[in-house]
Amino acid sequence: MTDPAIAANGLRKSYGDKVVLDGIDLVVPEGTIFSLLGPNGAGKTTAVNILSTLVSPDPASGAIRVGGHDLGADPQAVRAGIGVTGQFSAVDGLITGEENMLLMADLHHLPRSEGRRVTAELLERFDLTDAAKKPASSYSGGMKRRLDIAMTLVGSPRIIFLDEPTTGLDPRSRHTMWQIIRELVTGGVTVFLTTQYLEEADQLADRIAVLNNGRIAAEGSAEELKRLVPGGHVRLRFTDPHAYRSAASALHDVARDDEALALQIPSDGSQRELRAVLDRLDTAGIEADELTVHTPDLDDVFFALTGSAADTGTAGVPSQTTASDQTKENVR
Repeated sequence: MTDPAIAANGLRKSYGDKVVLDGIDLVVPEGTIFSLLGPNGAGKTTAVNILSTLVSPDPASGAIRVGGHDLGADPQAVRAGIGVTGQFSAVDGLITGEENMLLMADLHHLPRSEGRRVTAELLERFDLTDAAKKPASSYSGGMKRRLDIAMTLVGSPRIIFLDEPTTGLDPRSRHTMWQIIRELVTGGVTVFLTTQYLEEADQLADRIAVLNNGRIAAEGSAEELKRLVPGGHVRLRFTDPHAYRSAASALHDVARDDEALALQIPSDGSQRELRAVLDRLDTAGIEADELTVHTPDLDDVFFALTGSAADTGTAGVPSQTTASDQTKENVR
């Protein structure tokens, strides 16, 4: 068993009377994508700033280790193994893309020949070779973001913090960025991602934590989190009224729509429950004309966990839990 890339226990941060992080625990295995979701002001950027040594945690915080190093005892060792791409681009628009890269190589104290080699490789990898000699101010938003991440990779970090990396990008540029992030992880890099795009976390993250009011409201894989929210169902539609009535009699706990000849059965979307519905229909000799499975998405999870009901523990999900624990409870 290797140590996790990031491990934080009881992470706390306050500014005066304002509590930003109220004792959160984070564990990020090596070579994975961990996404921190939350509304504006939830503390996502503060968490990134602390874990990347830009801001000090409160003294009451527990142990924090990044890349195997103690954050408080050896911050320089932590910095040597990480890269950070913040919400706002670090690209200098007054110089060329190549010059931005070479500047980063100098900051990492790479020999001149090594710096030029790494620069050329990364510019090619991020499809920026043709624009390398142009001022970065002339780059599109997507190109600037690619250059920003390329600059982060000059020091060959094993852990990368991406703080809302696709904000403001068009859909095509966002998907390009997703592919870049996946390739980084395939190469063994660990990615700590904050985002407000729920689809982004759904597409990329191996594990997601939802941060609300300075606390972790829930944590798990995207599928585990979706199972926390009620509302999943199977919808059957019929064209034959007789078949519709027979199906309504054969199935249990159905909601009827007599006008549309449709039935809705509560379901968690699992293969087991879907098979049970189909088996009942087969036994009764009934065939539906249309079957659709509806499951809650991360939007539903986000609103349930970060709305006012979630704050009081009445959103249908405990205020602090792991998705796997709650899923087990739902099955019982």
